[in-house]
This record gives sequence, structure tokens and C-alpha cells, in this order.
Amino acid sequence: MSTKTQKLALNDHDTAFVHPGLLHKQADLDRMKTKVAEKAEPWMSGWNKLLTNSHAALTWQPNPADTIYRGRDGVHPENYPRLYNDIAAAYATALRWKISGEKSYADKSIEIMNAWSARLKGLGGNNDVNLAAGLYGYQFANAAEIMRSYNGWAAADFTRFQQMMLHVFYPLNHNFITRKERCMSHFYANWDLCVMNSLLAIGVLCDNRDIYNDAISYFKSGAGNGAIGNAVYFIHPGGLGQWQESGRDQGHATLGIGLMGAFCEMAWNQGQDLYGYDDNRFLKGAEYVAKYNLGDSVPYVTYSNCVGVIQPVISSGGRGNMRPIWELVYNHYVNRKGLAAPNCQRMAQAVRPEGGGGNYGPNSGGYDQLGYGTLTCSLDPVK
Repeated sequence: MSTKTQKLALNDHDTAFVHPGLLHKQADLDRMKTKVAEKAEPWMSGWNKLLTNSHAALTWQPNPADTIYRGRDGVHPENYPRLYNDIAAAYATALRWKISGEKSYADKSIEIMNAWSARLKGLGGNNDVNLAAGLYGYQFANAAEIMRSYNGWAAADFTRFQQMMLHVFYPLNHNFITRKERCMSHFYANWDLCVMNSLLAIGVLCDNRDIYNDAISYFKSGAGNGAIGNAVYFIHPGGLGQWQESGRDQGHATLGIGLMGAFCEMAWNQGQDLYGYDDNRFLKGAEYVAKYNLGDSVPYVTYSNCVGVIQPVISSGGRGNMRPIWELVYNHYVNRKGLAAPNCQRMAQAVRPEGGGGNYGPNSGGYDQLGYGTLTCSLDPVK
């Protein structure tokens, strides 16, 4: 067994992880390749969206830093766009390689990841640094998980990348979900969820079952708002699930759906069905957020928490927000499981074909999700 596939911290009694096994398993990558070769829709439209994104080009040049700062600390300028742009490029070129078979795109993805693992030593800023550790941790791990089988990625360089994930991103993730505060609902759901995603992804990438299990346990029973029972705050008669950030604004509500969808898909690819957990509770929340952002009315109960936040009405701020997150949710519940998800389906149709980082503006919100779901997540309907 090569160094790249050896277990780093996996107990003998635990089941080995599936690789690749984060957002995309090998069967998923094979499906994308086949559908594009057949020029089948909607995969072909998704593929063309990828091809026209500048992050997927061989001309992309990595721009690593010793320390990434997110959140103003009064000393250092924020420079985190350098990281999220390069991650978007590492992921896009990894997909191009897997689907086209062109080695030059594999080499470009590795060039980007090697540049960062050779240089990045820390993350800083104010409390927002936890968002950087979470969002960019899980996204970078996903790019690396796609590329781990590439024989052009030297074993020593892959190990160095794993060490970067374990020593730069993981400690912040771990400290965040193990914090002990009087009131654990101080942070909105998206904070917990991005950190949970990073923990799960790092656990798989680094073959560390303990890290992975911490993320799964938090989803099921964590004290904060990323736990499924807190994120989907209230189940209304009829089955719609009120999302925890719905009284805040719709940009963050849709972000939460994208993050929980990614979490459930990564766990699914490791053999755990969190999509269906607690009677498909996530589906109820996704249907709620989709319906309201499509312009329809939804029921709402006052949201309050233990730090004095009271939100008596649903927020219209950012209503109609369009993120490339809905293909994943729709395709799982409808085309994979044969369930009804009419609002997610309408939202997926409205956003299709989904783009990636760079297609939704230059600011960080456009890079909060890896995107390209029309290409990567579309499935033929279940028979």
C-alpha cells in the first residue's frame, strides 16, 4: 500500500474509508465522464459552465500566503480571497482532469495544492477566522480527495498536504465544536456547519476516524445550531421545517442548506444516511427555505435563543438568493431516493446549470460552495 493510502490514525476495529469519498465517489466521477462523452443533458450544460470559468483554465497561477487572515484584527489586512480563489481553481481543474482525462489539468490542480501546503502556516484574524477554517478546510480537502489517486502527486507532497489540513485547519475546527459557553446558540447554524464539514472532510482525507466521528456526533446531538434538531428549528404542520437562520436573512439561510447538503453527501459516500436522519428532517428544512426564496409564503414561529435574540417574523433580507446548492439536494431526495421535493426541484431548475466560484460575484459569498452541481450531482431518476 502506498504512503498516500495508508491509514494515519485508524483503529484496527474501524472500517476503512472509501476513497475518493467526499462529495464525489469514483462512480460519480465515472458518471460525469460518461454523460459528458454522450453529450447528455443536463450534464453537458454543467460541463460547459465549468469550461468557461477562468478558475478551470491552465493559465491559473496560485497565490499562496504564509498566513491567511479573515476578519479585521486591527493589525493585518484581510487576504482570504487568495485562498478561496485558489481552492476554486484546484477543484475546477481536478474535475476537468477526471472528466476529460487531460493530464495537464491534474498537474495544475496539484501545482495549486502543493504551493499552499509548502507555504501556509496559519490562519488569523478576528472570530471570523473560524469561517475560513471551516469553509476553506472542507473545500480544499475535497479537491485533494479527488486528486489523491493521481500518480503525478508525489506521496511526500500528498502527506504534506494532509499535515497542513491537520495542523492549520483542524485545530480551529476542533476548538470551535468543543467550546464550552453558557449559551451554545450564540453562533448561527452556518458557523457550526462549515466547521462540521471541515472536520468530516479532514477525517476522510487523513483517514482519521476519530475526527470524522466527532463531526457525525455533532450533527446528531451537538449543543450548537449546526446539530440537525437545532438547525431545522421547528417542524410545522404539513411538514415544512423552519430553518434556524430564517429570521436573520435568506443569504445565510440558503448558505446553511448548502453546507448541510454537502455534509450529508460526504457522509452518504461513507455509507451513512444523514439525509434521512430524524424522518428526513433536512429535507423538511430545505423545502422550507426553497419555498420562501421562490416567492411563496411559509409559516413561521418566533425564533429566540439564550443570548436574547428574538426574531418574531421571517426575514425578507436577501430573499430570492440564488446559490449553486440545489442540484445536490434535489437529486438525492427525488432522483436517488424517489421522494417528493417540489420546492427544491423548482429551485434547482431556476439555478440550472450551476456554476462554481467566480460565477456568483467576486465576494466570499460566491465562493461559499464549490458548486457545479448540475455536472456533478445530476442523476437519472430512480427506477
